[in-house]
Amino acid sequence: MTVNEIAKTLEELAPLAHAEDFDNVGLLVGNPNMKVQGILVTLDTLENVVDEAIAKKCNLIVSFHPIIFKGLKKLTGSNYVERVVIKAIANNIAIYSMHTALDNSKMGVNAKICEVLGIKNPEILIPRAKSIKKLTTYAPLADADKIKTSLFEAGAGEIGKYTNCSYSLEGIGSFKAESGANPSVGKVGEVHFEKETQINVIYSFEKERDILNALFKNHPYEEVAYEIITLENTNQDLGMGMIGTLETEMPEKEFLLMVKERMSASVVRHSELLGQKIKKVAVLGGSGAFAIGAAKKAGADIYVTADLKYHDFYQAENQLVVADIGHFETEQFTKDLLVDYLTKKIPNFAVSLSESKTNPIKYL
Repeated sequence: MTVNEIAKTLEELAPLAHAEDFDNVGLLVGNPNMKVQGILVTLDTLENVVDEAIAKKCNLIVSFHPIIFKGLKKLTGSNYVERVVIKAIANNIAIYSMHTALDNSKMGVNAKICEVLGIKNPEILIPRAKSIKKLTTYAPLADADKIKTSLFEAGAGEIGKYTNCSYSLEGIGSFKAESGANPSVGKVGEVHFEKETQINVIYSFEKERDILNALFKNHPYEEVAYEIITLENTNQDLGMGMIGTLETEMPEKEFLLMVKERMSASVVRHSELLGQKIKKVAVLGGSGAFAIGAAKKAGADIYVTADLKYHDFYQAENQLVVADIGHFETEQFTKDLLVDYLTKKIPNFAVSLSESKTNPIKYL
């Protein structure tokens, strides 16, 4: 398989279009057409990770965090980023990053945290807004089913656990083909009336190109009438963080000790305990101060995240407990998730879990 083919497989889990605007995801180093001998999966791509890839004969590193986040103006090896890129290029190793594309995936970073902590029935904490679009088009009655099928195959009409969703109305369309036109029905110079079906489907924004290609390929008209609007509906399958419930409620301290153990956290920093049982839990891997308000609004008893500053803990306002277990700690199982995913998707391929230590934070 080529790097590009592996990338397409990874995009089935976390489309790059789902990444945040500030992020730098996808193939960061290497030739997309290079044949892949082996894949090394890591949280961070550091020099020791590249050395591990060389030792294991892996020429593709799939990394959660992007080693190149801001633009590089030179490659002299003056810092760890430049040294990693130079070493990767020198050894013909490609580097692919997923970062916030995987953060926003319903089966990504936060789903893995929920799995480790035993959180049941997780849902997106902050669903992505303005990511659902609606396509309306008009087709002759005889062609409507064929067009709908092609749109469904391209990814339209998916709502939660339901597929092939659409709404249709029948009516009369009219048009007049002018000189130079080549109408599939009607005659040039005459107003034509055709019994048509109005087809309405919704879709996630990153599928638009494939859906429009399917529409144009399967529609019989020379000029296809269609409309696209962006909906205000939030996307229940896309967004940051997750919230769910414990099978059995737990005392606050007992829950925090369980989190510390299962997430291998050296330290758990938390806001004031409220003397209440923990049942509803919100989580967000990585820096999650921005979602404290969402966790409160969702009725969480506790919010587990990382990188909270002093004043962030005040935002708990005795409405929930806020816990910071560390950035690396919240994301550490992401590489296990990716290894499991790739092993299932391409079972006869060499996929290795990186053993290199990349957590930059140490504790006394």
